[in-house]
Amino acid sequence: MANIAIFASGTGTNARKIIEYFEENANIHVSLVVSNKATAPVLNLADEYGIEKMVISRKFFYETEELLQALRARNVTLIVLAGFLWLLPDHLVRAYDKRIINIHPALLPKYGGKGMYGMHVHRAVKAAGEAVSGITIHYVNEHYDEGGIIFQASCLLQPEDEPEDIARKVLQLEHRHFAPVVEKLVRELEETTQQTNNQ
Repeated sequence: MANIAIFASGTGTNARKIIEYFEENANIHVSLVVSNKATAPVLNLADEYGIEKMVISRKFFYETEELLQALRARNVTLIVLAGFLWLLPDHLVRAYDKRIINIHPALLPKYGGKGMYGMHVHRAVKAAGEAVSGITIHYVNEHYDEGGIIFQASCLLQPEDEPEDIARKVLQLEHRHFAPVVEKLVRELEETTQQTNNQ
């Protein structure tokens, strides 16, 4: 059984899609939801599906390694950032090298970096007059939106599209692609682990 931890700061629409996608899967399981906001609706989602949840403070996250210990104790294979807005501490990135992924609502390397999340991204895309936007699923490193790109999907934009319209189109791509990419990565990680154990 491969365990996934989802980190989220908000409503958790992507978290819901991922949880639903793996609900009947005997081999992959969302075992933990972590949030930095005690009032985040994603925590209600965890309750709804009977998934363990954890609310973390900034001090706990950056000044201790207790979260890393909790993840290891739960045999977490992959960490999925689904609208999680804090930069990850170096010790967590190192411990889970190539096992932390994020989804960004634009085609990186454009429109990434600190402060570029949610509607900020879509307003920037609109202001630039882009004809295309999309999603980027990427590995997480010590910098915002700079990890290696795993997957991208794009959507056409119309000149009359407002940032809210762009957001809707991009969200459809997120909901369509994020969970299958997570599944593919988990399977690859499990295969690699199995090969290593067999050597």
